[in-house]
Amino acid sequence: MDIRTIEQTYRRYARFYDFCFGAVFQPGRKAIVDRMLCRPGEKILEVGVGTGLSLPLYPEYVSVTGIDISPDMLEQAEARKKRRGLDNVVELSVMNAEDMAFAEDSFDKVVAMYVASVVPYPERLVDEMRRVCKPDGQIIFVNHFHSRNRLVGGIESLLAPLSKQLGFRPDFSLERFIGETGLDAMNMHPVNVFNFCTMLEARNNKPYSCTNDLPVLAGR
Repeated sequence: MDIRTIEQTYRRYARFYDFCFGAVFQPGRKAIVDRMLCRPGEKILEVGVGTGLSLPLYPEYVSVTGIDISPDMLEQAEARKKRRGLDNVVELSVMNAEDMAFAEDSFDKVVAMYVASVVPYPERLVDEMRRVCKPDGQIIFVNHFHSRNRLVGGIESLLAPLSKQLGFRPDFSLERFIGETGLDAMNMHPVNVFNFCTMLEARNNKPYSCTNDLPVLAGR
């Protein structure tokens, strides 16, 4: 997985993404927003906002910023914002989630919906989410992780070499993700049809650490 491949893949997905991945994954999006227990005036960052399917779910008394690496997906999100009159969505920007332009401690809550298995370096993603989230703020993920079911997990492993074509890692490990990022998971529970995905909640109680050993990525 690399930034150029991801951008090209989601350029292809942009026009039919809502049809294929909208309703089936919407329960997970709603579960995250419900879990956030948003309070008036809070600033929310959604990393990998895509076509903005989650944007109408946020209460109008919070300000929402969304970023995505794909201009084509964000074009759909902008259209949704205007169509639905979502004035609380204050910014939608093309940005690399592993190298954000925001200052430290900019947001009360930072969420990533179906993004962790897409980015080239998940540990860098988490590091950046920690950096821009206020101390003790809420960091939440929802994602599909490698199935513990032997049959399903075996199929996912067979599909792993096609990650670039699919645009995500089908064999993405939950245990490895938590271990390599050092996330202190407060809550984890399954969401979506057949419990296909997992919602993971953590508090930003660990300082971010610059991962200098990782390759330098393309600009924001």
